[in-house]
Order: sequence, then structure tokens, then C-alpha cells
Amino acid sequence: MVTGPDQWDGGELPGGPGERPRIPSPRSAAEDRGPLPDPPPLPVRDPVSDSVGPLPEAGSGAEPPAPVPLPDPAPAPPHRVLKSLLGAWALSACSPEETAAVEAHLTDCASCADEALRLRDAVGLLHPADSLDLDPLLRSRVLEGCLGRRPARIPVPDWASPYDAETAKLDALLHDMGEAEWRAPVRLRWFEGERPVERETTVAGVMGHLMAVDGLVATALGLTDPLGTAAPPGAPDPLVRTETFWRAAHETEHPLAVHAPWRDQSYALMRQVSFAGSRVAELAVPYGDFRLPLRDAFLDRAFECWVHAGDIAEAVDYPYVPPASGHLHQMVDLAARLLPSALADRRRAGLAAPPQRLVEAGAPGRTLHLEVEGSGGGHWYIALDSPAALGTAERTVAHIALDSDEFCQLAAGHISPEEAAAGQDGERDAIREVLFATASLSRL
Repeated sequence: MVTGPDQWDGGELPGGPGERPRIPSPRSAAEDRGPLPDPPPLPVRDPVSDSVGPLPEAGSGAEPPAPVPLPDPAPAPPHRVLKSLLGAWALSACSPEETAAVEAHLTDCASCADEALRLRDAVGLLHPADSLDLDPLLRSRVLEGCLGRRPARIPVPDWASPYDAETAKLDALLHDMGEAEWRAPVRLRWFEGERPVERETTVAGVMGHLMAVDGLVATALGLTDPLGTAAPPGAPDPLVRTETFWRAAHETEHPLAVHAPWRDQSYALMRQVSFAGSRVAELAVPYGDFRLPLRDAFLDRAFECWVHAGDIAEAVDYPYVPPASGHLHQMVDLAARLLPSALADRRRAGLAAPPQRLVEAGAPGRTLHLEVEGSGGGHWYIALDSPAALGTAERTVAHIALDSDEFCQLAAGHISPEEAAAGQDGERDAIREVLFATASLSRL
């Protein structure tokens, strides 16, 4: 039967016989039946009888029980224990409780305080605040010291030393680069005819270009061509070889995959010429429409390696140093020796005025005095009327003075002849022709 709105005794509900409630009815709140009773007083422990009773009511006159006293703190560890903890305290290896005990003891014990000070100073010597970056010149100093103390059993030819040094520097730069930097864009610049030319590639593309053109020297020495069966037929042109390598690498290779083959090829070149010695110095290396003796081809490759390493360093925002003074002098000397032939090529292409006819047979031809200042500089006399003639000071008609870095940037095609801040004196046409011939030495 139903006994109330909030109760059910198991009988039938008004909704029908045999039905059971699906959801219980809500209960009424306690506040609905009047105010809540006051809570009972909390029991307290009598410190005398150790019995629990209620708190005294306010106004009853009964005194509250006295507070229970706290236990005494633990005694400090003895002197010998605290002294044994000084080493761990100096290394910051103590627990918080041990640290507090040791530091409290140091305020009262002069001998332990002195020893703690000495231990802290010793810990400072164990952790010097030095930079983890190695000195960038450490490699060159170590190599210089080793080679100075024990000369190589098979020495590197003097004309191959610049290539050896520049490839080692570039290899060290590449070791510090990650995959993202290998994909960094690099702007290659050179000079064609009367105008500058640019080509954008990546760091991996630059290394592929160096390896493809170095392959001309490798094949001349009987080594494996890095292009393999993909080598283009006909005359070995550096530009065609580079384009062929770029197409093959774009389809098949990871950007970092070119580093190890280039490094191995440079090692193989150095080993080959070191064992061969002076017997191969005059071996002809074809460069498309002209040839260079092997000694000059190695200087050419060293110069291009330095120039393109600078392009890479600029792209990844990394400092890069120029070649050593003696090596830079050899590179500048090669460019100066190539200027008469470059001037003759420009005349055949109609880009320069024809040479002057000599008034009488045997009379000295015109020359230009080229002065390169700074590291690796010197004086050269450039023949203006015959590429086969030797320049002398007998009939100097013009004088150009350039800084060594500026001359190399002009020969690399990184600055135009108009931008070269040269000290100039003499025939204006001769000066212009030599500056443009210097820029025409550059190529991809």
C-alpha cells in the first residue's frame, strides 16, 4: 500500500496493478522541516587524566586546558659527522636536512668553515666555464705543427698545395652543416661578354658543380670520371658536365650524398699527383675550347674551390678566410698569365679593339703594368698586342693598381669591371680592355 508521497511499501501504485516505480521520487531537503540543530561540541583530551571530554561552554567560567607541549627537536649531528658531510655539501649533494645542519654548524665551527671554503673553490676548478666551440684555426695549427716536425715521405707538389689546402677548408665547413643548410639557396655569379650572369642553385648543387669540373682533372690523370656513363660525349665542357650532373642528382640523390664522393675524389687527386711528382706537371687538361697544363689546372681548381666556398659560407652565414698568402699569389699569377689569351679571345669575338701594328720589326709591343696590392700581390706586365709575347716594362702604356681581394673578385665575376675601384693611369682603352679580359676569366 502507499503510505505517503515519498514512500512505497511494495504494493500497487495508483498508475496500475503490478507496476514498479522506474525512478525514485525526490527526497525533501532537511531545511524544509525546520532549522538545523547546533553541532555537538568537539571533544578535548585532558592532559592530566588523558580522558576525552567536551569543550567547556562559553561563559561557564571553566578554564581551557593547557596546550600540549611539542616534543623537543632532534639533537644536531656530532662534529665528526658534519665534517664528513663537507665534501658532499660542496658538491651540492646533501639532502635539505643535511644541508641545513651543515650550514648551521659552519657558523659556529671556524675549522670546518675554512675547509668548506677550500672545497667550494676546488669544485669551481672542476667545472670551468669554457666554451664548447673549438677554435676554427685549431685544425690548421695542428696540421702545420705536425708537418713542420715530420716532413711527408711523399711530398705534395708546390703547385698542388693550394688545392689541397682549399679543399680541406671547404671539407671542414661542410662537416658543420645540417641537411637544411645543404638545401640553402646559393647565388652563383660570373661574367659573359659584356654583362654579368647569375644562376641560383643550392649548397649541394655547388658541390656537384665542383665535383663535375674536378672530374676533368681526374680523367686526365686516369682516375674514374664522377659522371660515369652519364658523361656527355664530345669535348669536355665544364658547363655541360655541370648541367648533366645536376639533372642526374636531382632525380636520384639526397643533397648530402655529394659530400663524400667529392671528398674522396679530392683525396684521390692529391694522392695521384703526389706519387707522380713532376712527371705530370705539364700534362694537358682539356677545358672545352682550351687546355691547361696540369699544374695550372690544379691552381684553377683551387681558385674555384675558394670562390665557391665563399659563396656557400655567405649563403649559410658562416665566416670564411681567404687563402694563405703564398697560395693566393700563385692564383693571382695564373690569372695574370691568362690575361693575354683572354684579351685575344675577346678581340676575335669583336668585343675589344684590334691590336696595334708595330712600326718596325723587333720593336717592343705595348704592355700594361698590373699591380696587385696586399696579401698574395705582386707586379705583372701584360702584353697587349700579342698573346704569345712576353710583357716587359720597355713600352708600358698604362698602369692598374688593385687590391688582391678585389682582383680575385673581378676574376671570379663577382664584381663588374666598372665596379672595380682601380688606380688607373695611362691609355683608357687599354685599361678597359684588361679589366674586361680579367672578368672574362670567370665561368660557371
